[in-house]
Amino acid sequence: MAPAVLVRRARLSDAQTIAAFVNVAQDPVSGSSRLPISRDDVARRFGQVGFMLAEGGDRVVGLLGWQVENLVVRVVDLLVVSAFDPLDVGRALVGTMETESAVLLAEAVLVFLPKQPSAKLLAFWQQLGYAVQGFDVLPRPWREAVAEHSRDGQQVMVKRLSDDITYRPA
Repeated sequence: MAPAVLVRRARLSDAQTIAAFVNVAQDPVSGSSRLPISRDDVARRFGQVGFMLAEGGDRVVGLLGWQVENLVVRVVDLLVVSAFDPLDVGRALVGTMETESAVLLAEAVLVFLPKQPSAKLLAFWQQLGYAVQGFDVLPRPWREAVAEHSRDGQQVMVKRLSDDITYRPA
């Protein structure tokens, strides 16, 4: 029986472990032209992004990067290795992020997808209650978050966490 997957918030002291995980997960065998990620690269990213780590046994098997601003969560990184069931690891990471987002009173989670997401990636997020929504139907703070962080042609999936939407500060 495979060991359970545990999810926790990453700490700055995890920077070297995160860098090693990302470098292995990028699959250098495939001829990727990406430069290796260093501990310092990860440490700098901690100033912009919070990380959740999924650990199975004694190693990292998944990573989720997220940002919270103006009651909107943005998922900016999701990386899972196939040592465990990737869907289970992904669900554990997303579920923990959503629980912590609710504690922070976040209204919604935005997931920024690659320009041409695979059907498998879309299905994963849809299973978790996320849906592609038109930019024009989003509340203004959510549109601002999309406008600030999306790139041309990038799709965004949304999951509402709260029925109470703040349209302007109190």
